[in-house]
Amino acid sequence: MIAVPDTSVVVDGRFKALLRDPDFVKDLEKIVIAEATVAEIEHLANEGKSSGISGIAELKAIFNISKELFIPLEYYGKRPTKYEIAGAKKGDIDAIIREAALDAGATLVTGDLIQKDIAEAKGIQSIYLAPYKKVKLKIEDFFDLETLSVHLKDGIMPARKKGKPGSIILDKFDRVYSEEELKEISLDILERARTTRDSFIELDEKGASVVQLQEYRIVITSPPFSDRFEITAVRPVRKLTLEDYNLPEQLMKRLETAEGILIAGAPGMGKSTFAQALAEYYASLEKIVKTMEKPRDLNVQPEITQYTALEGDMAKTGDILLLVRPDFTVFDEMRVTNDFKIYADMRLAGVGMVGVVHATKPVDAIQRFIGRIELGIIPQLIDTIIFIKNGEVNQVLDLEFLVKVPHGMNEADLARPIVEVKDFYSKTPLYEIYTYGEQVVVMPLKAKRKETSPMKRLALSKLKERLNSELGMPFELEAVSDSRIALYLRNDDIPSIIGKEGKNIRALENAIGFSIDVRPMEKPQQEKKGRIPVDVDFREKYILINLEKRFARKNVKIFLEDSYLDEINVPKSGKIKISNKNPISELIEEGIMNGKNLYIML
Repeated sequence: MIAVPDTSVVVDGRFKALLRDPDFVKDLEKIVIAEATVAEIEHLANEGKSSGISGIAELKAIFNISKELFIPLEYYGKRPTKYEIAGAKKGDIDAIIREAALDAGATLVTGDLIQKDIAEAKGIQSIYLAPYKKVKLKIEDFFDLETLSVHLKDGIMPARKKGKPGSIILDKFDRVYSEEELKEISLDILERARTTRDSFIELDEKGASVVQLQEYRIVITSPPFSDRFEITAVRPVRKLTLEDYNLPEQLMKRLETAEGILIAGAPGMGKSTFAQALAEYYASLEKIVKTMEKPRDLNVQPEITQYTALEGDMAKTGDILLLVRPDFTVFDEMRVTNDFKIYADMRLAGVGMVGVVHATKPVDAIQRFIGRIELGIIPQLIDTIIFIKNGEVNQVLDLEFLVKVPHGMNEADLARPIVEVKDFYSKTPLYEIYTYGEQVVVMPLKAKRKETSPMKRLALSKLKERLNSELGMPFELEAVSDSRIALYLRNDDIPSIIGKEGKNIRALENAIGFSIDVRPMEKPQQEKKGRIPVDVDFREKYILINLEKRFARKNVKIFLEDSYLDEINVPKSGKIKISNKNPISELIEEGIMNGKNLYIML
């Protein structure tokens, strides 16, 4: 038998492996390699593509094995023209290889089903080599159960990241790998990527290749793109469901109705992990879910179809998805302007969108849209922003479109369209986004808590001590601003506090350094039916709402006077902890300092 391998089985190493099969070799008389195969591999290598580099290495290996087995090896046929090489993807090179097999009366060895079927249609005997079955990869030797990523570089001590987002350590190996060793590892990766199910080469350019090899996302770089040969491999350590995040019921209800979601966070904080959990959650609700990824590395269930850039263009992928009309599309790793325009186009067409963006602060996710998308339609595109930090949901934002006078301005004729960014849980406005002249302004509305709260706390504390020690009368306090305090007294007590010609009140003002407004005390409202007063303890990092154990495992609504704050499931201990980072904590503290009452209601 004379064997003529085509380019597909030479480049990926399958023909080399076949030469190690005794059953195949015993009948093999000669190996013939078409000059067209050599020309195609040489062209790929000259372009710096990994398939060309690995192809040359495979040709050398085939030559050495033929000498070892004493099997003649020869090259046959014409060298293709540059036009035929350019048309390789259209089948020009495959046609030349078939002609070589036909002329030599040989058996064509291929890994391409179309090539096999056409060869048989022309009466050419052929052998089809199926993709590799899953076997251990060389790169897997560097991974253990806790390894997130492996970083290999020529002449540099290899390292791997271990742990989880927020607590990652860098673990270094005890030996340095040479460029030849790294190239051997990269050839193994590229061979398997071409022949292993659920694997593909996402990008193959001069000096850079991006490979999705089963669960591994691998980037291979070499000069001139990088200063040295380098391999970086990343894999997911743990797959989470939405239940693992223990999201509040209020947010879960929003996710059921939200249709324009942004998932934001810094690199490595767990954005994509949350996105895939959300995608599978929507699939569990019997929604049709698709993804747009480049590269395709989300670890989702088979029911969710993963799309990449069609012919390198995500806009074409978007066009296909608009015809498919899924209920939700997860757009992973939105970076360039075109990505944001595609997101907007699909969202305005009625497709539910979940976008993943890099951002160091929650509001930065919105700023990625500013200048790329008209400001007025941003709230139509985005209704929920989920900020991920250290693998957890750190903050959730809500957007609303208003026409009003911006915060800090007084003139009515300065009213303009404004995008108001609010905390999702407390509904507290955090930012206003509007145009001012030719500039887009992102204005923070609240000063940092550490700058204001201690001043108010000190002023109220001093005044309380003074009144308690000297007057012994009932009163209520309210911090009107950073420089003014309202003092509520019974009508009979007001004259004695003010004093003759205001002498007493001026003394109090001088003692604390703040202006005091004396106001008549209103009659306390009767406790509303069903509302249960509660006590609060203020701790260093959180506030503690103390409830009776009869409320354990029950959902309660929290009110500050007549203002609804949140709905919470009471822990078994009966004590509700609210972090000082939560805006609700600040509302409760300021409210109680101002004499307001905290209630719960079942």
